[in-house]
Amino acid sequence: MKLTSKSLLFFTALMTSMSAFALKNDTNQPINIESNNQSLDMENQTVTFTDNVVITQGSILIKADKVVITRPPENSNKKETVDAYGRPVTFHQLLDDGKPVDGKANKVHYDLGTEFLTLTGNAELKQLDSKITGQLITYDVKKQQLKASGSSKSRVKTVLIPAQLNSKKK
Repeated sequence: MKLTSKSLLFFTALMTSMSAFALKNDTNQPINIESNNQSLDMENQTVTFTDNVVITQGSILIKADKVVITRPPENSNKKETVDAYGRPVTFHQLLDDGKPVDGKANKVHYDLGTEFLTLTGNAELKQLDSKITGQLITYDVKKQQLKASGSSKSRVKTVLIPAQLNSKKK
């Protein structure tokens, strides 16, 4: 696929700054978690939600088969990690400009302390009809750096729809 440098630069900036442009009040909203089952392991500091897990926070919607939240030891100056599993795990969020961002993967790992997101297995990030797919997609929220990797069986694929990327809202 041949891209102009302007389109590639715009797409890269768009995909790597999703979190920075997410609805500003999403992270201040209550986190709601629903599932068919929940278990708490005090010794290992984990809470596990299984079967039809639905997490909402503001415009954020995550659906998974299983979600494990791990608290770090006290006084470790670390934050929680979240691991979500599914076939696939899906998430949806609105950006401040009103455009939706959707993603999916077989496993999603998020480290709240380092603000590092990892999508593993049939990973995809999509905004309207523009998308990037690969076996592994990582996103460093602080540095706003996105990387996508393929596998021996599939390469990273990017589809750009310039008219949609440049429009204000759909």
